[in-house]
Amino acid sequence: MAVTAPAVELDRPPDAVRDVLDDLHAGLDENVPARTPGNLLVATWNVRALGRVTPRFEAVKGDKPLRNYADIWAIAEVIKRFDVVAIQETREDLAALRAVMRCLGEHWTFVITDVNLGAVGNGERLAFVYDRGRVTTSGLAGELVVPPEGIGECSRRRLDAQFARSPYAVSFAVGSQAFTLVTLHVLYGKAEADREPELHAIGTWLKGRARKAKDAFDTNLIALGDFNIDEEHDDNFTALTEEGLRPPAELSQRPSTIFDSPGNTHFYDQIAWFQTAGRERLTLGYDGSAGYFDWTEYVCREVDDKTTKSWRISDHYPLWCEFELPDPESAAQLPGRRR
Repeated sequence: MAVTAPAVELDRPPDAVRDVLDDLHAGLDENVPARTPGNLLVATWNVRALGRVTPRFEAVKGDKPLRNYADIWAIAEVIKRFDVVAIQETREDLAALRAVMRCLGEHWTFVITDVNLGAVGNGERLAFVYDRGRVTTSGLAGELVVPPEGIGECSRRRLDAQFARSPYAVSFAVGSQAFTLVTLHVLYGKAEADREPELHAIGTWLKGRARKAKDAFDTNLIALGDFNIDEEHDDNFTALTEEGLRPPAELSQRPSTIFDSPGNTHFYDQIAWFQTAGRERLTLGYDGSAGYFDWTEYVCREVDDKTTKSWRISDHYPLWCEFELPDPESAAQLPGRRR
């Protein structure tokens, strides 16, 4: 049964929780750019099993899930630092997501897929959470489905079935500037090679879409999410990028999960776009401002076990990029735009 978060409890964090949130807020100030009329902050975060929530500010022994109201407030504090956040691993039960939205406030909203069916779909949804005082949806929303002729006998670079979790494309606008985000959570599989067909398919689809350039949905295409790529420049990285899709250099050589360690990092989470000189090139500006945020320095510091931390907040770090708007004055005129 879904847990409903009573507003009177969720909306009143105790002093100890507020102190943690103050520290988290300060940490975000140090590590993430401020939102201004001239920029756009886009992030992606795999929030582990974002489904149910224990309706207390401190979980006790035997509580399932471990995620409680204090954790919900921490997740919301991170999300609200950005304009749009792609979230992977949202579950069928939306209690935790709705609690996060309550903490974010009324000017925040979300769009979401239905639940992926089948064992490999893992009961997951893909979601975008965004500040509608900063950006608006601009018309397009849909899951990517491979046409019959695109599915054949299994090979390194050819899908033998639909995506395990269909990538989700949504178009947004900030003032007169349009952009389309495509979020995905690639099949992990039993071996690294199992991921190659999906990664190649998403790179190929985006390239074909970007080259059409017939409407606003074909410009400023940005892919983001959990790509399940182990290492930069491995076979799976090549499968994703061989059509020209590229993550920025600033997102290289950084941890992806809280279980990573120096010399043993992964390349799972990515934000990528076409960085060539063709018509698929971004009209959004990018000057190298990107990074990840290590929330473990501020939240769950009293917990030694990383697995417990992962179930309370996530096993992944949020990843972000800052884009410059070509027409800040136009962007600032968007109704309700918040500074």
